[in-house]
Amino acid sequence: MARPHPEPVTAGQESVWDYPRPPRIERVDTPVTIDFGGIRVVDTADVVRVLETSHPPVYYLPIAAFAPGTLIPASGSSFCEFKGAARYFDVRAGDLVAERAAWNYPEPSPGYELLTDRVAVYAAPMDRCTVAGETVTPQPGLFYGGWVTSWVRGPFKGGPGSMGW
Repeated sequence: MARPHPEPVTAGQESVWDYPRPPRIERVDTPVTIDFGGIRVVDTADVVRVLETSHPPVYYLPIAAFAPGTLIPASGSSFCEFKGAARYFDVRAGDLVAERAAWNYPEPSPGYELLTDRVAVYAAPMDRCTVAGETVTPQPGLFYGGWVTSWVRGPFKGGPGSMGW
């Protein structure tokens, strides 16, 4: 399948088609919040993001930054050819539970050690996720966990017809 045409970018924007493969990992100094069930689950500026061709950034936040009792180990696992074996967490706020809505790499592959003790969260089941005060849009589809903001341009993998990108 042919690579889609990247959307045009303006000053201050990034194209996911300029992100590398294998993915790049980087620290960013920007506030990130997640609200679920009317509770602020996390509020931190200790952020690492993973950038991969055709994907909006995935934000990894310190496990220790999450409100106590909001991350509950869940069943199942998956494997990323770059980052290694992932485990999943349910996100809990009061009586609400978002099953397998978060994941991490307890022993990340070489080159991805910055992910140790960090968790990424799917934006879709949350009430609100923000980066630098902007509410994010979840990456299309049900598998990938990228967060779309106004400064990231696609098209993004995950929607219909994008499997072969």
